[in-house]
This record gives sequence, C-alpha cells and structure tokens, in this order.
Amino acid sequence: MRFLPKRSQMTGDATLRYLLPYAGRGQTIGLFGGSFDPPHMGHVHVTREALKRFGLDHVWWLVSPGNPLKSRDPAPLAERMQAARAVMQHPRVEISDLEARLGTRATADTLAALQAIYPGVRFVWLMGADSLAQFHLWQDWRRIMDSVPVGVLARPGQRISARTSTVARIYAQYRISGLNSH
Repeated sequence: MRFLPKRSQMTGDATLRYLLPYAGRGQTIGLFGGSFDPPHMGHVHVTREALKRFGLDHVWWLVSPGNPLKSRDPAPLAERMQAARAVMQHPRVEISDLEARLGTRATADTLAALQAIYPGVRFVWLMGADSLAQFHLWQDWRRIMDSVPVGVLARPGQRISARTSTVARIYAQYRISGLNSH
C-alpha cells in the first residue's frame, strides 16, 4: 500500500503537508487514534491527562475511517469529526482525519507515514486502558511499540484490565509510573 505522496505531488501550493496539522521540529505530539463513535468525556479525560502528564506540545485526535476490530461500521467520518470538535475544545488539541488523507488504515502505517512527513517531531501514541487490553490484536502492534512511546491512561474503573493485559505483561519492564511520566 502506498501511503506517502509522490515527490511531484508535494511541490505545489496544495500539498499534502498543508492539509495536515502543523508540527515543528523538536515538538512532542500525542496521537490519540480511534473511531470516536461517539466521542465522549472519557476521550476528553485521557487527552487532558496526557497533556498534563506526558509533557506534550499538542494532541492530535486521529478520527479513523474505520476500525477492523469493531463489528459494525462507524457513523460517517464527517459526522464523527464534527462531534469530536464539539466535545473536545482545547487550544492544544487538533481534531484530524489525517488517516483518510494519508490513505492509511493500520496504526503502524500511519505512524510510519507521519515520521516520514514530520522529521524531527517526536510522536507518542496515546490510548485508553480499555484499548490496551486488546492491543495485542492490532495489526503490527509490536511495530507500534518499537517505533514510538505509548502512553496509556485509564478512565476510572479501567486500571486493572490494562495492567493485566498481554501487552502490559510483555512490556512491563518499560512501564513508567504516573509520577515519573513527565
């Protein structure tokens, strides 16, 4: 699958780079991906906590075109983008459909594309504890773990499932306590 534009497509005024959120060299961007169907206060909680705890310059919500782990198709992307913008209003949070713009479906491919497009930017993959419990089912999940730091934040009542998940056990030696995460 080709997910990066050809060099010739990147030279005009309307390049892909200008259609994506801004990030400058040296910045740390949290990436919070999901179907956001619907976006809710749990997503907002994880985002605000990530901004505080992980020293992030910005968080980008990556509203995905679809989720292969969910049994039903999501609402139309435009509706979910609008709903996400309504629920998450913060000056350091960008709501983006960049996976649709890049043509990526798998998180590992999205991360590879972003790292190529934004040299010098540090990305941190963010997820709720509920997602960590099934993270080992994601396509190329080990490639994700090897390519960027992963910040996991729990909504109230979800801490135990995350700590006992397959991925948490495999990567236990790399866990940073909440107190030392910044």
